[in-house]
Amino acid sequence: MIEVDRAQVLAFRLAALGLTERGDARPADLPVLDLGVQEYTPGSTHVALAARTSAELDDDRLVTVWAARGAPHLHRRSDLAALTAQLWPVSDADAAARIKSGQIPDGMRRGIAALRVTAEAFRAVVRAPMPRGEASTEVSKRVPAELTYDCAACKARHIAGNVWQQAGLPGGVQVLSRGREATLGPLDPPVPDLPAGNRGIGELIATYLRFLGPAGPAEVAKYLLSTTAEIRARWPAELVEVRVDGRKAWLPADRVPALESAATPRGVRLLPAMDPLLQSRDRDLLVPDRARQKEVWRVLGNPGVVLLDAEIAGVWRPRMAGRKRVDLTVAGFAPFTAAQRELIETEAMVVARARAVPAATVAFE
Repeated sequence: MIEVDRAQVLAFRLAALGLTERGDARPADLPVLDLGVQEYTPGSTHVALAARTSAELDDDRLVTVWAARGAPHLHRRSDLAALTAQLWPVSDADAAARIKSGQIPDGMRRGIAALRVTAEAFRAVVRAPMPRGEASTEVSKRVPAELTYDCAACKARHIAGNVWQQAGLPGGVQVLSRGREATLGPLDPPVPDLPAGNRGIGELIATYLRFLGPAGPAEVAKYLLSTTAEIRARWPAELVEVRVDGRKAWLPADRVPALESAATPRGVRLLPAMDPLLQSRDRDLLVPDRARQKEVWRVLGNPGVVLLDAEIAGVWRPRMAGRKRVDLTVAGFAPFTAAQRELIETEAMVVARARAVPAATVAFE
């Protein structure tokens, strides 16, 4: 039995996620794009990429789609056909868990059929770039009533968000922009026909473990919004069992040498909210202090994090000052030394590059 501790796991994940050394690979060539990079706020994906590469951050081989959990992620266009089949629910119970919503209690019972009919509606509606609101109205007209609800905010009846976003990728939709001018468009090239069933759940599980392992079925289930029982029933037999501080976990066999040899990196990275590092569901391992967890993963308005010598050592928030600079407010979990502050100020220029401004300021709280 392979035994490792928390420090070894963190070192392994940072290396896998490309956070030990900043290279010059183009974004689509970064291994982390196998997992995808979630967009949390405008520009956050560029900040995540800039933490890993000094190359130009725009890459036309990448596209934003609703992927894991229905959240917007950057993925390679070339991966979308396989990803669509991997993310397709493995059962009606799995689908019901993913689209669970108090707004549509009857709609949840439709399981996979709810996603299928919504994906088909997307394919019929989104044939050219169009405002998200217009797409929602037209898709809502084409799905069963139990998948829609009366929205007090916009005084209309429209499809529940969990169904809408989970069906976007199989529906052949990309996210062109978000916010007030949110726009959707058809994928180019289009994805294949709707899956007849899930293909590749084992590969999807292995991808999570390659970057955020060692871990178990519960963590993967939370990542996918599924249930532990559904994921455990499809758990790949070829995974290697390891123990992390005495807890059972699993890892692909070809990643075991990297786990055993991983060395704790030094230095600073300023990672955005929902960076791939923060996607692991064993948050007690990543941030052992429960009070600090509440600062990192909030109900609304997550901050970025300060990664210092392989530990999350604080949080930060940006504020754009027009096109001139980005102003960062940094709060450490413990006081930073003068040398650490200097490293953070230097790294702030990486955030400025990601946000396409020439300067950055840092205010420490």
